[in-house]
Amino acid sequence: MRVRVLGCSGAIARDCRTTSFLVDGDLLVDAGTGVGDLTLEEMAGIGHVLLTHSHLDHVAALPLMIDSIASQLTRPVCVHALPGTIAALKEHVFNNVIWPDFSRIPTPERPFITFSEVRFGQVLELGGKRIEVMPAVHTVPACGYAIAGGGGHWVFTGDTERNPAFWQRLNAMDVAALVIETAFSNREQDLARRSLHLSPHALAQELDCIDRSKSFPIFITHTKPAETDLIMAEIQKFDRTQPFGPNVTHDIRYLRAGQEFEL
Repeated sequence: MRVRVLGCSGAIARDCRTTSFLVDGDLLVDAGTGVGDLTLEEMAGIGHVLLTHSHLDHVAALPLMIDSIASQLTRPVCVHALPGTIAALKEHVFNNVIWPDFSRIPTPERPFITFSEVRFGQVLELGGKRIEVMPAVHTVPACGYAIAGGGGHWVFTGDTERNPAFWQRLNAMDVAALVIETAFSNREQDLARRSLHLSPHALAQELDCIDRSKSFPIFITHTKPAETDLIMAEIQKFDRTQPFGPNVTHDIRYLRAGQEFEL
């Protein structure tokens, strides 16, 4: 399994694209502005889209991508998401006001997109890939995903705050890599808590939930561009001081657009 990082920023700026990952060329995980760096041919190769939630930085490119490749589609692109996410997309995006309703265009019988509801704990089989829907805690219905590869699961938290159910499930998995959000610095930790995002302080507490017998790289995503350097400095500081207990450290790295991982 090959995972390509298209976007991993919490907002836009030069060289900053919002959340989107391309898996094996045919599966898109979230549809942030990073999708815009794909070629038309690459977009046309996507058969399934997994959405973590309905916020704009995770869905902004979906209607634009479908518009770009509509003439090349021989079958609908299937969008998999929680019921609340699908309801939000239908009401606020594909509503013939903000954007055409591609679930009924060109005809209801042969639309450009279809929607498929998912639920926490569900296991999907898409294009030979096994995908588990992971719990998330956010201001709107939200989830994460764990995709099984030959070297273990690639696990993405999506947008989330403190999440005991997530760690309980992760500790039962063979994990090859974890991608976890840290949207705000510690000076904004109150805002992070209210908006149900993580700050480095909260991240340290969450990582303390990982079973001590497990070891895998942890990639930080969704940092706000104006705070990225500060967030990573704060994470490096707590990692050096080892708040996780005796002889426990984590392999923490900063995720960057353009990176590719073979799992």
